[in-house]
Amino acid sequence: MLEFLVGSGLAAAAGLNAWMPLFALGLLDRFVPVIDLPASWSWLSSDVALWITGVLLVVEIVADKIPAVDSVNDVLQTVVRPASGGIAFGAGASAQTVRVDDPSLFAGAAWVPIVVGVVIALALHALKASVRPLANVATAGVAAPVLSAAEDVSAGALIVAAIFAPVLAGALVVALIVSAVLLLRRRRRLRSGTSVASVPRP
Repeated sequence: MLEFLVGSGLAAAAGLNAWMPLFALGLLDRFVPVIDLPASWSWLSSDVALWITGVLLVVEIVADKIPAVDSVNDVLQTVVRPASGGIAFGAGASAQTVRVDDPSLFAGAAWVPIVVGVVIALALHALKASVRPLANVATAGVAAPVLSAAEDVSAGALIVAAIFAPVLAGALVVALIVSAVLLLRRRRRLRSGTSVASVPRP
């Protein structure tokens, strides 16, 4: 069960920022003894992988804070974030961490965690991509850097929680999804109310 929560937290983080969990997994495996990636995922801590994910992480962080560019970035990330989520879930759920000594939940079914990670990351990405344009229109783009920074912090918190407190990571994933859904419903109600109010009466 803990393996699932570790993977879920990392996949959800990928739904917010494609490269942060991959870069974090590689760095921690390489330099900090809090996670030990299995051989099949050890390439994440290679020099090439760290440089690529590090550079792409910086690019995404910057692009996501610029109004209009953030929406284009979300479109481009529609494939990247779910793919990253699959990798992050697969690597995280099969790794040894400070809370998971002997990961075995997905033993013999290596494709299952990847698929689960893709679904989780895609769901978070879809919610993020739906909320951002509405917020940009409502605030004339002022909300873009604020929301992006909040998403970066949330992604970082999910990664830390997944490794050190998997149960908390699971709770954070649920809280993020519920918050995003409630925000979407509120925006839609406000837009519907505005549309009704703007219709001229005969």
